[in-house]
Amino acid sequence: MPDPRQIDIPFAVPFTHRLRFTDDVFADEQQVLLDLIEPSGDRKPRVQFWLDECVAEAVPKLQTKIESFCETNADRFLTPGNVQTVPGGEIVKNEIHILERMLKCINHADLDRRSYIIAVGGGAVLDAVGFAAAIAHRGIRLIRLPTTTLAQADSGVGVKSAVNLFQKKNWVGAFATPWAVINDAALLSTLPDRDFVCGFSEAVKVSLLKDRALFESICRNAGQIRNRDMSIAGPVIEQSAIHHLHHITKGGDPFEALEARPLDYGHWSAHKLEVMTEFALRHGEAVGIGVAVDTVYSSLVHGLPGSDADRALHCLANLGLPLDHPSLHETDELFAGMEEFRQHLGGRLTLTMLRGIGDPIEIHEVDEPKMRDAIEKVAEFADRHCSQESRA
Repeated sequence: MPDPRQIDIPFAVPFTHRLRFTDDVFADEQQVLLDLIEPSGDRKPRVQFWLDECVAEAVPKLQTKIESFCETNADRFLTPGNVQTVPGGEIVKNEIHILERMLKCINHADLDRRSYIIAVGGGAVLDAVGFAAAIAHRGIRLIRLPTTTLAQADSGVGVKSAVNLFQKKNWVGAFATPWAVINDAALLSTLPDRDFVCGFSEAVKVSLLKDRALFESICRNAGQIRNRDMSIAGPVIEQSAIHHLHHITKGGDPFEALEARPLDYGHWSAHKLEVMTEFALRHGEAVGIGVAVDTVYSSLVHGLPGSDADRALHCLANLGLPLDHPSLHETDELFAGMEEFRQHLGGRLTLTMLRGIGDPIEIHEVDEPKMRDAIEKVAEFADRHCSQESRA
């Protein structure tokens, strides 16, 4: 007989993850966003927009378009106050007082759990604004409009939000499913080339984990992607987002309660490299390096064919991603990132490596000399590739 004083009841909470693809959400496709804003009984919901300052500077008309959207649809929702702006890039996650300011603005606007916060910006802004939305009233509905390829291909559809603290990435954060995500092509149009290619490191990552055909397509078309041919790049972003979404919603561990985080392949070093370089390396660049290192390590230790590892290096380099940095060779400090990665997840160290493309495995120990060999092989490849490009 079970002890009546010990009660264990498993339960599940239903969530709906809404992902939309548009070409210009603040022009001909406004209805897509409007349809996501539901009334609260007979009351108009409150809607507060948060805009990445970097995006606002790059696209001066965007804030005007958002304001026009709010004015045109004033019969559908209330917009207390102005469009709010926050610094773009990692600074928004590094300065904890910005989080406090966001919470003050949310409180001043009298938002409640059936209000909407609409975040328009890069991944860092989506992270920081999303965290504020997650902890205000224990959760306000969040709609994300990612403005970078990195966020559209990966983090925008995630169920995590966070800011940095103690010089550690995402140390303060929460799991919170966004109300909706809109990947809008027009929002990518003014993205600098460096930031444009960054997002494709995550596409390469997820293709290595899940989809050989996608990986081969990215390899074959890396030059066109680098040159911003959206007829090629757009479908890759879309497929990457869908792979990430399916893993989160159908993989059985959306809130990372288990040991493994397959979608963080290559990220143990990437997160540490960002901090070590004081974020001079973009997240996508650091991920590209991390994926390269772990892919070569997989070929040295776990049976991934060397030809596949070599193709991955060529693919990342042909996309225009850097594969080396002086901080990569400060291995004592870099390897401390494994322990930070373990602490962030909890339990024993668990990393994802590759036995083959589309065949990930979980490991709990790292052969540090072999990992150093992998780093040197990646650096040697990067040097050769750079020399070849210079001669060309």
